[in-house]
Amino acid sequence: MKIIQIQNNQGIPKYKQIISSIEKTIEEGLLKKDERLPSINKVCLEHSLSRDTVLQAYEDLKKRGIIYAILGKGYYVKSTEISIKQRIFLLFEELNIFKEDLYNSFLKNIGKDVEVDIFFHHFNLKVFQKLINDSNGNYTKYIIMPANLVGTAAIVKTLPVNEVYILDQTNPELKSFPAVYQNHLTDIYNGLQKGKSRLNKYQKLILIFPGSKEPLGMKMGFESFCQDFAFEHEIITEFNTREIKKGEVYIIPNDRDLVQVIEKAKLQNLKLGSDFGIISYNETPLKKIVENGITTISTNFEDMGKILAQMILKGKNEQIENKSNLIIRNSL
Repeated sequence: MKIIQIQNNQGIPKYKQIISSIEKTIEEGLLKKDERLPSINKVCLEHSLSRDTVLQAYEDLKKRGIIYAILGKGYYVKSTEISIKQRIFLLFEELNIFKEDLYNSFLKNIGKDVEVDIFFHHFNLKVFQKLINDSNGNYTKYIIMPANLVGTAAIVKTLPVNEVYILDQTNPELKSFPAVYQNHLTDIYNGLQKGKSRLNKYQKLILIFPGSKEPLGMKMGFESFCQDFAFEHEIITEFNTREIKKGEVYIIPNDRDLVQVIEKAKLQNLKLGSDFGIISYNETPLKKIVENGITTISTNFEDMGKILAQMILKGKNEQIENKSNLIIRNSL
């Protein structure tokens, strides 16, 4: 059985003709799962091709999940689903309700001929490195959320340079890669500035900032705003059993801390929106109704997923800052 057909002077690159030949053979049922492909050397000799040309075709099929390689033995059919044109590695730091919105939006907009595998590093650099090392060379595109982890840039740079996209948080070391990201420094600064007329009735702003997961820009933007507009302020790493004082506003990135603050206020018989205030980070449906509405600073995660999908489909190499907004509700 002759698997690969090459025609000269056809105007189609030879590596693409190799890919088409293998796809057609699989589609016709002549090559089945786990069957071996002709060796690279055999294809080179039979069609007078360079090794690089054949390797490029095989690697493309490998990245799409259609074939796999066994070291020292050759290439084999992994999947007969040849309709898959892109296979995407998606690395999140963790899954929560707003990242789920981002993920679903990305899937909705990326198209039907794309397979997406999602992984989580849980803010652990060793896990981050292992997942990337294990995936390297097996996907057509790599979407990475480096979060606030130190040392991610060197790991990311081991991936094929033209196949990497940065999502949600970026940093100067990753500026060469296309990205859709939040600018947490300007987001919190602009959000607080937009709500300044309401903040003026309070005496003190308090940011709950554990620092393990939260972007450093959030802390920097908060401090800059308070200094620029002469607000008394404090940054605490945890809330726990703290007593809430009248005239305080809590800026809360983590929803667990949000629950603690609300519960504590009820024990102290304090009225949200008058005795004290809350600004939460990241919009969720529940925040529209909890305590008659929680004020939030949030980016639009659905927009982020859509922009990323369009960037990949159109092959754009850009760094796009996803805009944020202050949504004012009863808690302020």
